[in-house]
Amino acid sequence: MQFVIIGAGRVGLRTARVLRDEDHDVTLVERDEPTLRRARNQGFTVVEGDGSREDVLEEAGIESADAVGALSGDLNVNFTACMIGNHYGCRTVMRIDEAYREGIYRKYADQVDEIIYPERLGAIGAKNALLGGTIRAIADIAPHLQVVELTITTEAPVNGYTISELQLPADATVLAFGKGDQPLGIPTEDLSLEDGDRLVVLADFDVLSEVRQLLVGETPNRAAANAGSGSSSAATELLETESDQETESDTGGVN
Repeated sequence: MQFVIIGAGRVGLRTARVLRDEDHDVTLVERDEPTLRRARNQGFTVVEGDGSREDVLEEAGIESADAVGALSGDLNVNFTACMIGNHYGCRTVMRIDEAYREGIYRKYADQVDEIIYPERLGAIGAKNALLGGTIRAIADIAPHLQVVELTITTEAPVNGYTISELQLPADATVLAFGKGDQPLGIPTEDLSLEDGDRLVVLADFDVLSEVRQLLVGETPNRAAANAGSGSSSAATELLETESDQETESDTGGVN
């Protein structure tokens, strides 16, 4: 497939590497000279210019591209690039810089197929590292929904239950199950829950505390504190602060 990525900074360049490693054709658009030169030194085709200009995107091959990734640190550039990409029939993915903007763009921006907020993904990783042990956040898929992987402990009230006997809150559902260190798969009703088994659960933040108490055996106070860190966690603030201190140029301009 053919992709045009606007912004060769931290997010854009890493995305381009992944796509190239999977044998896709990637062209980057960048106007910052040092950032542009770094991408070219890594073997990428880079068009110099403003990613919100149609002539620059045409030079990058937008007319034949399958998708446009507007991944710069400039929200206006990203949105304009998506509008142009939509005109050419491309799938459009736009990076935003604040989580609160996501709902607005999802509701009103018909030209954008997908919204991403990279700092959220980084915060999930930081949260996992901070919490450690038996709970691993996988993704925030909506403002109040999270996918988590939880490991059954000896203290869990459901230890010894079968999948059919497991009763989670109404706003939570099991997506996958892994026996001990075996790969995750679709659970069957007669599987028993034992120490070390893993469950992947989709849950509303409002019931995440209860889910943690059932599957991990956390005390109500600890479960509530950990689950409550969901969409506005200290880890998120940590990552946003770190992002502000980035020396790379994707905090401004068209990177």
